[in-house]
Amino acid sequence: MYRNFGLFIDGEWREAVGGACANVISPVTEQPLGAAPQAAREDTEAALAAAEKGFATWRAMPAFSRADALHRIADEMIARADEAARVISSETGKPLVQAGREWGLSVDQFRWYAEEARRIYGRIVESRVPGGRFEVHREPVGIVAAFTAWNFPAALIARKVAPALAAGCAVIIRPSRQTPGTAMVMVDCMRAGELPDGTVNLVVGSTDNTYAPIMASKAVRKVSLTGSTRVGQQMIRDAADTMKKVSMELGGNAPCIIYDDADLEAALDVCVPTKFANCGQVCVTPDRFYVHESRHDAFIEGFVKRAEKIKLGDGLDETFGMGPLINGRRVEEIEAVVESAVSAGAKIAAGGKRPAEFNSGHFFEPTVLTDVTDDMKVMAEENFGPIAAIALFSSDDEVLGRANATDMGLAAYAFTASAKRARRTVEELKSGMVGINSFALAAAEAPFGGTRLSGMGREGGTEGIGDYLDVKLSQTVF
Repeated sequence: MYRNFGLFIDGEWREAVGGACANVISPVTEQPLGAAPQAAREDTEAALAAAEKGFATWRAMPAFSRADALHRIADEMIARADEAARVISSETGKPLVQAGREWGLSVDQFRWYAEEARRIYGRIVESRVPGGRFEVHREPVGIVAAFTAWNFPAALIARKVAPALAAGCAVIIRPSRQTPGTAMVMVDCMRAGELPDGTVNLVVGSTDNTYAPIMASKAVRKVSLTGSTRVGQQMIRDAADTMKKVSMELGGNAPCIIYDDADLEAALDVCVPTKFANCGQVCVTPDRFYVHESRHDAFIEGFVKRAEKIKLGDGLDETFGMGPLINGRRVEEIEAVVESAVSAGAKIAAGGKRPAEFNSGHFFEPTVLTDVTDDMKVMAEENFGPIAAIALFSSDDEVLGRANATDMGLAAYAFTASAKRARRTVEELKSGMVGINSFALAAAEAPFGGTRLSGMGREGGTEGIGDYLDVKLSQTVF
């Protein structure tokens, strides 16, 4: 598959200079899915040069023409949805239904920003100078570098590329080397947009050969990352040398509060599938469950009952509800988190180990830990895996304080029947996004992003295009 595509530079698919390739490993079988081209530094330099040329042409196109191009891309993505879902599932291990949903959310981004392209407004401000007026213009920032993670290999690209193209920017996409095929299919769909050559480019490869020349280039005026907080901090430092704009969607450690007036069954029906979607490898997944003491035991019982019904297996088989972790290192890390919690006094109510029935694959059982304390690693840090840690609380003041006792601030959730309590919870939780009786925060029409160590900037919504635009002021006097 990978050789059918390759690197995408200046409007064409090509092999890497020198022909270097690297195997992409299935997290289900631990066998190669194929060998993907690995960019040499010369390839990245070629992509940078192509992007400069593409930007000059693309930015000059009328907004309505850019909108039409994005709609054509969305149409092509819809036509190739089954193909894309299978590639996503093969590379990540997630169930096909989840892969298809991700692709659908990616289509939504192109549809939404096709229309936002038509709504890039400036404004006129009356001047104090006689006969003068200020004009506020919004212009594309320039070449954008999009760095994406493996856990949502399509949606994360769409969130960056769609608004960048709508704004009139050229893009260089650098996806995770664990999921290059998804990026390739998406870029191939972008060909249907009939974009000027060089407007979209794709390089896959090592940090030295891709990241380093991109970050050193003065031509790249903005970088957007979805990744870990550690990587984001380093990227911000590197961006400072050339004063690139940055937007960062980084790690999370989302609390989920179950108040005493919550509809318990309704909460459980959404908490369990959300927690174990994509094997828990979701930055906005609920990690820390705080349950009122009056509902604590019943919540654990219901959670365990539902978790134990989840069938593990190859995501390409639609009978399975959860796939593997992305690689063996993640399995070892999750094992260590569980072992650390148990040694500190936590109890395993469900799961807690690798399933014995698998001879291959990076599988780990849906896990429920109880009797946890806030100082345990499973509560204090993002586990990024299939672990639900459940603690109890007694009062609203207590739980809001504990939920906020973190440097992260991406997403937070609460379940309650009280509008007053919901309002207070939204106001007091230190998080970029708060869901009340819902986990549905990721939508093209809504701004997605965090605060503090969870990042900066927003993807989605009217706000999402702003990171790809510069503001220019002019004053005209006659």
